[in-house]
Amino acid sequence: MGTLYSYYHWHSINIFDLVLFFIAMFLFNMAVDINDNYWDYKNATGVESFRRETNVIGVNHLNIHMIGWIDFSFSLIAAIIGLFIVYRTGLPLLYLGLFSFAVGFLYAGGPKPINRGPFGEFFAGFTMGFVIYLIAIYINVHNAPGAYLDFQFYGDALLSSLLTCFAISNLLLANNIADEQEDKSLGRKTIVYYLGKENSIFILNSLYVLGYLALICSIIIGLLPKTMFLMLLLIPIVYKNTRKFSNNPIKKETFPLIIKNLFIITLIEVITFFIGVLINF
Repeated sequence: MGTLYSYYHWHSINIFDLVLFFIAMFLFNMAVDINDNYWDYKNATGVESFRRETNVIGVNHLNIHMIGWIDFSFSLIAAIIGLFIVYRTGLPLLYLGLFSFAVGFLYAGGPKPINRGPFGEFFAGFTMGFVIYLIAIYINVHNAPGAYLDFQFYGDALLSSLLTCFAISNLLLANNIADEQEDKSLGRKTIVYYLGKENSIFILNSLYVLGYLALICSIIIGLLPKTMFLMLLLIPIVYKNTRKFSNNPIKKETFPLIIKNLFIITLIEVITFFIGVLINF
């Protein structure tokens, strides 16, 4: 999406640095997943059933020390590649990268992990939906004529990414809704703990609505191509999946429907954006 946005507005793509960024992002994404499981396993003291039956490390009898070294190695390689791209593009990328690395580690690590509190949905949606999108845009247009990193630049990027941000946030929110009882036993006080299941389900539904409103606004003011109006055809599917989950929020039964929502939203966003770029509409 970030690359398509860059080409749509500035006809600028930086293939070499973009490929490097993809490799670094892919490695760090795996490192974050490893880090989440590592610290969930370490922090689940007193809840041995979670370690044995839920956490992938315990279920597969993996070596916890080896897992830690793999996590460190992937993060280090991603950081080195990232610093090389910063050298080639500029300091704004360093700040975005440091923020992303901090969220990636602190999401499950540190003395007060983000995923054990009420802000996990915000940080996941904002970082994965907006910051990664913004990094891709910056890498492509950092030296493009007419690309000014001003308030409007960041505001336009944020508005055009909100549907993705909210769909990602909803994945975490739905997970926390379905895991309400398990999270309580693990001492996690997520947003569901504070707002309750019913209010959290209301927020889940509202975020999809707000995301689509942001999409429509972005198309109307020209941030996104008109072909992305085709995204409206997904509304019945998203509504149906969300309603089924809302009526029966069970992890193994209806939670996959929210995963499906994220998948089809992001996939069709890319396809309709790509078509818009091709026909310049």
